[in-house]
Amino acid sequence: MSSSPLARRDFLRTAGSAVALPLAAAVPTAGMARTPELPFVELAVATICTDGFANRKHEPAFRLLPQLGVRHVEFNLWFPDVITPNYIASLQTRCAATGLTPVCVQGTGFGAEGRHGVQKDVGHKLALMYAARQLGCRRVKCTGAARGTQGGLAAVIEVCRELAPAARELDQLILLENHAKNVLEFISDYEELFAAVDSPHIGLCCDVAHFEGSGVDLHAVVEKFHARLLHVDLKDNRTRGQGHDTVPYGEGVTDFKAFLSHLLARAYRGYLVLEFAAAEPREPIIGNLRRGRDLFQPYVRPAR
Repeated sequence: MSSSPLARRDFLRTAGSAVALPLAAAVPTAGMARTPELPFVELAVATICTDGFANRKHEPAFRLLPQLGVRHVEFNLWFPDVITPNYIASLQTRCAATGLTPVCVQGTGFGAEGRHGVQKDVGHKLALMYAARQLGCRRVKCTGAARGTQGGLAAVIEVCRELAPAARELDQLILLENHAKNVLEFISDYEELFAAVDSPHIGLCCDVAHFEGSGVDLHAVVEKFHARLLHVDLKDNRTRGQGHDTVPYGEGVTDFKAFLSHLLARAYRGYLVLEFAAAEPREPIIGNLRRGRDLFQPYVRPAR
């Protein structure tokens, strides 16, 4: 095979399509129906809040989240058996039975080394996009890898370049979430990425606690990237600039009122996601979720 960038790009696009086509065939057409989004700011909750990092097949989420009164849900799909078409169909059935609405899926992070690594990462993110479509939503959220591993920021950029045309065709948003000690951590990381990949379907997911833990000014993030800021994860961090360490809402350093007021003043449209890892036992987490719900409800702006 030719080693030229153009030939390699064509190969990856073809290879990615080969991965996606069987998935597309397996997704019922009716499952792809989606109401176009209008300008809005709405609350959502991530299943990591109830399920933690283990593969619990979303049992705690479906048992606990209906008690919260927030129907929009971001589903964490971090394991191979939960991104299959059959499992996604089961999520549809369970959502219909509990009154929950999928608005986003989160997969494992970007990371690829070499041609085959990039090909596999493109295929994985395509699978997540088809899962989102099957669920009737248009948001796929992933972070990067630890700095110095899995191809670094260059690999994230290469994979995003390959994904951008497919995201446009499928009407999906790829949300790149910041993490402390990650290739997606600082303003300069996103400046480099967005300069290389200029697509309205590739945007920033602002994880408030991780930016706080990395010592990044949240207001600078809003000013710099408001046009590409498509999703917000809300959790409180114990300290600023000393690492990621979440605490219950209102017990950390984040000035949510100032941040969210600035965000809305910059015409933010998207979800405000209650998102933090569950501790054991999981049931008491509902109290903190209710605190967050009540704290952030005043910033909701329903579609009109």
